[in-house]
Amino acid sequence: MNGSSGADRSAAVSRATAETDIDVTLTIDGDGDGEIDTGIGFFDHMLTAFATHGLFDLTVRCDGDVHIDDHHTVEDVAICLGEAFAAALGDKRGIRRYADRRVPLDEAVASVVVDVSGRPYYEFAGEFSQDSVGEFTSVMADHFAMSLAHNADLTLHAEVVRGENAHHEVEALFKALARALDDATRLDERRSDTPSTKGDL
Repeated sequence: MNGSSGADRSAAVSRATAETDIDVTLTIDGDGDGEIDTGIGFFDHMLTAFATHGLFDLTVRCDGDVHIDDHHTVEDVAICLGEAFAAALGDKRGIRRYADRRVPLDEAVASVVVDVSGRPYYEFAGEFSQDSVGEFTSVMADHFAMSLAHNADLTLHAEVVRGENAHHEVEALFKALARALDDATRLDERRSDTPSTKGDL
């Protein structure tokens, strides 16, 4: 069940499968408030950071099969979040569309370049120094970004530029993703149309 509340650029998405039961609400023009419960502590921490640094109001409730592993929970939350962004942005009228952010966390640096293009495309470069952080598998940060991009119709290039600690590398990536999406989805007061020569995104 998807729905957008229009001018306030917010949306609610629910998803129920044999693997996960998820409710997500998103307000793009928020205060950075996050209420997150996925059953995976480090993932909760990353989604809270995503809300804080993107100034998105975000609630995520997920009951997933974490007794198996973290894959379905992380993937399906990203699907719902991507759908929420797409619904909240609507026809994308007036947005800045493009953004490029590099974010450091101690020795780690991550980069995200995004185009709110309406054409899903994803590339990732880099690697994570440890296989997991708590109960979160490090490579699922890459999978999260990919699933988000595909379901929000983003062109997204992400990179872990350097690092020695997977906690720092993953957190820098989530923060770069948040800051880039905040920049790209902001309204440009000079523009009233959709930012495309085609007139549609």
